[in-house]
This record gives sequence, structure tokens and C-alpha cells, in this order.
Amino acid sequence: MKRVVVGLSGGVDSSVAAYLLKEQGYEVIGIFMRNWTDESVTLHNECPWIDDSTDAMLVAEKLGIPFQTIDFSAEYKDRIVDYMFREYELGRTPNPDVLCNREIKFDVFLDAALKLGADLVATGHYCRRDEIQGPDGPVYRLLSGLDPNKDQSYFLCQVSQEQLSKALFPIGHLQKSEVRAIAARENLITANKKDSQGLCFVGQISLPEFLQQKLKVKEGKVIEIPSDLPMYTDYNSLSDSDLSGLSHPFTYQPEMGKIVGKHDGAHFYTIGQRKGLNIGGTARPLFVIALDVENNIIYTGQGEDHPGLYRKALFIRNDEIHWIRKDLIPGNGGLKVKSRIRYRQPLEDATIIPSPEGWYLKFDRPQKGITPGQFAAWYLDDELIGSGVIHY
Repeated sequence: MKRVVVGLSGGVDSSVAAYLLKEQGYEVIGIFMRNWTDESVTLHNECPWIDDSTDAMLVAEKLGIPFQTIDFSAEYKDRIVDYMFREYELGRTPNPDVLCNREIKFDVFLDAALKLGADLVATGHYCRRDEIQGPDGPVYRLLSGLDPNKDQSYFLCQVSQEQLSKALFPIGHLQKSEVRAIAARENLITANKKDSQGLCFVGQISLPEFLQQKLKVKEGKVIEIPSDLPMYTDYNSLSDSDLSGLSHPFTYQPEMGKIVGKHDGAHFYTIGQRKGLNIGGTARPLFVIALDVENNIIYTGQGEDHPGLYRKALFIRNDEIHWIRKDLIPGNGGLKVKSRIRYRQPLEDATIIPSPEGWYLKFDRPQKGITPGQFAAWYLDDELIGSGVIHY
């Protein structure tokens, strides 16, 4: 009998994952990962970790499986929280959930599970894994979850073949409604529990308060940029072969626009952001189109169709690209793929193209809010084959 350690988060998805594995005949152990100890920056009524841990323990008792809590808060701070602060300080927008899967769930947690004699680890992600035979042995494929509204394959875009070889995703073939129905049928305490929207295994973080622990409040100018600048016309006239030009962000100067307000620090904002500017008096909503962290300036534009929000390509450095399927790395001609630059974004037609300086992801149509620090992921059909950190 194979032993599987399940990451029990105290939510319905991991609860049902554990139930299904037990029904399939595995020896199941439940572990709750305690990743955060500073409750001063959480919204206390939104999934505090102690309530989640209690719910996870009650699910384990109901299923009759061993359970324990393991504290990974030191590793989480080193690998995730410190990374977040560094990225925001540079004016980039990190994705801690992607890093949490790579660094915590399928690294630190996996190591802890193997020390418990586990053959495999499992989570409640809405994605699938299968195995095909390659010329040098088995190849593991990361596939989208069958519920299109819950597919979480994007969050696993940085896992490796070795990590996938030890992973199970028991609910990836189910719809969310089916998961809740199973939990209700089995009288699991998590059956009607709402989904957490916070950082992975941490809870709902008050992000401004969280960032202000290390990043200082610093008043600066909000400048509105008009939509008819010549640079936008010049950009649209670039040829498809000018990958550097297509991917490079627009460069703004204060004299190009007008001051419309103030902010508390450019590093607290992100490209494409609308909420949180607290500036009225414009005919259409303002969106963040660029950040100048060095000079502490936020550049904005009116309306979600502002040309400053859109680019046709993005760039990924060689040291920040990751292939789950190294056997599919393309040659000079590139590879036609489907891609997304954020969770829940519909997949877009694109081409991943190598170059001496790095990789370019060129889209068939311009993309809104390409954000440095976020992850672009690309697929062949429903298989996620690679990803990378957006450089610019």
C-alpha cells in the first residue's frame, strides 16, 4: 500500500482530496502547514490559521487518518515573504502563490513527507497529472483542471519533473460543485466553507499593512498621461520581427502629462491597477500604466483601452525561464502556444521565441497589463509546458 501525505489546508478541496485517496486504498496522512505566525497583518476574521488548522484536524479525525501540524514559517519567510518585499521594492509585482508551490508545497513539504516514509504527496489543486513514456523513461505532464472556472495549473507553472513525479491531484477531474457535494455527503466540516482568497496557507493578508512593515510610506505624484502620444503610434507601426521593441515598456517623463493626485509610495502599486488610487474628477477611471520607483512617480491613463496598458510581447531572461517539458524546448523558429500572464485569464494565442539575450513571448493580439515580476505560462492544448518571470 502506497503512503500519501496530503497537505490539509482546512478547506473543502484538500479535505475531499484526502477522502478520495483513502477510498482509493492509499495509506493517507494529513499535514497542516503553518507558514505564517504574525497575525498583526492578517484580516483576523478571514481564515485565521488556527481555525484552518482546527478544521483540518477535524477532517482528519472524521476520515480516521493521522494528522499533524508542521511549522514552515521560517522557510516561508526566507523563500516567499522576503522575495515579496524585494520584488515590490524594485517596482515589480510578485506572485507568491506560484513560489509557494515551488518552494514550500513541493519542496519543503515534500521533503517532510518523504521523511515520514511517503511515496507521494497530494494537494487539493484543480489540475491533473499524467505520465507518458519518453525516449529516456517516464515523462510527467501537468494538465489543466477539468473545471474551467477553477483550473489552478497556472499556480504550478514552476514545478519540475521530479516534483511532478511525486505529486497527486485527486480532485483535478472534478467540478467544484462535485467536490462540495462529496464533502456534504461525507459530512465533512469544510463542505460549505468559503474559499480562501489570501496568500497560500497564510490567510487573507492586508497587503498595504503587510508591505509597510519594510517598505516606507513615501509621498509622490500621480501623473495622468494622454492617450494620443506619438510613441503609441510609433509602437503600433513596429514590425512583428522587432521583438525587443514590441516587448519593451513605454518610457514616460513627468512633462508628458499632468499631475492629478498624490500617492504613498510607487512600490505599493502595480501595472493595470485601478482600485486604490482614490482620485476622482476624471471622465473615465484611471489605471496605472507605469511605475517609476526610483523617482517615486505613478503614471496613469484614463480608461481600460488606454494604449499605455497594452503590449504585443514580453521578455523573459534566460535565468528566469522554466520548462516542465524540456523535451519541447523549441529551436530558433519558436513554438506556437496558448499563454496566460495571470491566473484566470483566458488562454491567448502566442509564440515563444528564443534569442541570445533571453526569450520573447509574442501574442497574436495585444495584452493588457503585462506586469514585471508576474509569471507568464504557456500550454500545448491542455498541458502546461513552461513558464517564466516577466522581465519587462
